Amino acid sequence: MKRYVVKLWVVIFIFGSTSFACSKKISIPSNGEIQATSHSPNVPVLKGLAANPVVRIVVSIPESNAEKYYRKLQCTVNTAAINDIEKVDVYLTGAEPFSETNLIGSVSPLTTAFDIPVTTHQQNGIAFMWLSILLKPTAGLNSNIELHCLKLIDDTGKELLVKQDNSVYLKRIGVVIRKAGDDGVNTYRIPGIVTTEKGTLLSVYDIRYNSAKDLPENIDIGLSRSTDGGTSWQPMKVIMDMGTPHENNGIGDPAILFDPVTKKIWVAALWSKGNRSIAGSMPGLSPDTTGQFVLVSSADDGLTWSAPYTITPQVKNAAWRLFFNGPGSGIAMQDGKLVFAAQYWDENKMPHSTIIYSDDHGSTWKGKLAGPKSNTTESQVIETTSGTLMLNMRDNRGAFRSVAITNDMGKSWTEHITSYSALPDPVCMGSIIKARVNVKGQMKDVLFFSNANSPSGRYNITIKASLDLGETWMPANKLLIDERPCYGYSSLTKVDDQTIGILYEGIKDLYFMKIPVNDIIATQ
Repeated sequence: MKRYVVKLWVVIFIFGSTSFACSKKISIPSNGEIQATSHSPNVPVLKGLAANPVVRIVVSIPESNAEKYYRKLQCTVNTAAINDIEKVDVYLTGAEPFSETNLIGSVSPLTTAFDIPVTTHQQNGIAFMWLSILLKPTAGLNSNIELHCLKLIDDTGKELLVKQDNSVYLKRIGVVIRKAGDDGVNTYRIPGIVTTEKGTLLSVYDIRYNSAKDLPENIDIGLSRSTDGGTSWQPMKVIMDMGTPHENNGIGDPAILFDPVTKKIWVAALWSKGNRSIAGSMPGLSPDTTGQFVLVSSADDGLTWSAPYTITPQVKNAAWRLFFNGPGSGIAMQDGKLVFAAQYWDENKMPHSTIIYSDDHGSTWKGKLAGPKSNTTESQVIETTSGTLMLNMRDNRGAFRSVAITNDMGKSWTEHITSYSALPDPVCMGSIIKARVNVKGQMKDVLFFSNANSPSGRYNITIKASLDLGETWMPANKLLIDERPCYGYSSLTKVDDQTIGILYEGIKDLYFMKIPVNDIIATQ
């Protein structure tokens, strides 16, 4: 029996500043019947984006059929989502990538079952329709949205059943913290987030004014603040700006830390005065020679901030070419020490992950500590048990994260049993935190880890949980957050006893979501 096949091995659908790929072969039916199928990618619906394509409908019309004119889509949405949705749009993209240029229908649903009037002229072959959601500004982050398209109705009234695949149609709601173009900025990158004792969420990130490029560039550190659990965010503040000349005096790669004893918040970042980032930094301690490990602090829950100052003479071995923090977040240990993950590039330009710490709540800092493994860079640190630190490292060898343990504040290190085997990673930053949370009704210490869960590509942002302090990472205890290709960095924080927050990169944008702990951890 003859079949007409259109091979769509790699089709990239782009919307806003994000994209995702479909690699499934799509065939035109040989029985002469028109077919429609739907697929829902594993993505969130993000408040602050004009387009959130969540259901893709593929319409296949054999050559033996006449052109079709569809006039209506019959759809359903869950009851809880009705108050969150501003409107549902329908776009016709043909076989081309998604764009917002061909809007063919729109409706604001008032009931769970609704029709979307459309105007289409469908020729023989394969075409794509997308259902896209625009959320109301008042939409909360604890709701879910489940949108389905059941039927297409043509101009004669004939109904075409839409066959749904087994993808996940239930979507979580997130919020765009910053998106490309906000305040005239080209790119927002390198997220870090922390929760203060008051429950305030503080997020930090690179403000990359002119391009997506790393340092040396015109980059400042920005801060966004939320006092309602991440549902809304106050206007961005610039908290680290090294002054003129802006084009050659940037600061980036922030990490944030909350001290529960003093209630002070610390942010660390790399200052590149001129070409003093990874490529151009040299041995020495002066800003004119080497990149600087810079701090700012806030004593009023993130409302105001100190002027930036360098601690490079305290923590850098002068023979090293560069020394700065690992982006994301730092920790406060049980005995009160403050710890940031760090990295140094030695005299031979070989990178090593390490730590710095303060035993006097940030008055002074100790560093110059040899790292556990060469050719590792961006890392994050946690305290597993009292006095034991675990360093989770980006490994330039690729494929996996590397992990090491110290019991003497970085004087010596032991490679962990999970090192370079348990956590796939595409040579990218990842986040790890320890949080005491409610797991199925019991309070437990749990490790949460997030990254682009792939050995070779930056996509599939995923949160994983370990119930034995990192000794094992069971496959059942993980949750895919966003399958789309992205820049890949993420940062985790405990929002409350039942909820983990994740701040992560799209493409030039930063997104925040709240995830129930029991959605990450499988039923025991």
